[in-house]
Amino acid sequence: MILLDAIDHFPTTMPQPFEGKKVSSIELKNLISAATSEKKRVIVFFGANWCPDAQCLEAVMQLPSVKTFCDHHFSVIHVDVGDYDTNMHLMPEVGLPVQEGIPRLVIIDLRGKPINLATNDQWRSARDSSSQDIFNYLQMYAIEDTDN
Repeated sequence: MILLDAIDHFPTTMPQPFEGKKVSSIELKNLISAATSEKKRVIVFFGANWCPDAQCLEAVMQLPSVKTFCDHHFSVIHVDVGDYDTNMHLMPEVGLPVQEGIPRLVIIDLRGKPINLATNDQWRSARDSSSQDIFNYLQMYAIEDTDN
């Protein structure tokens, strides 16, 4: 596992990566297809800017070491769920039941299949995890030769 180092500091202002954009099922499928054609796994990140756990996950994903790693191994798609009234129809598209409780990181392999459904709900309390724990989780799902 890659360890975080001295340059990896939390920002003073938490990120707000969710733009309120509605995403259709076709758009999501096209984004996943484009990413997997580049031989990258996809992280479908369901969240909202009002959610402190989503902000925490995004802050960790923007740490220099984590960002470099993720840029190499993943394509990240942010899906804004608003107040649980936007884009909820996309959850079943990636194997999740429509439910409340964010953030959710669904990792999609090169065949377009979700590979972390059993563990993605743990990030609903991301604030209780260390930055290294979150980074270790992402590293566990990095691209492997068996995906090809």
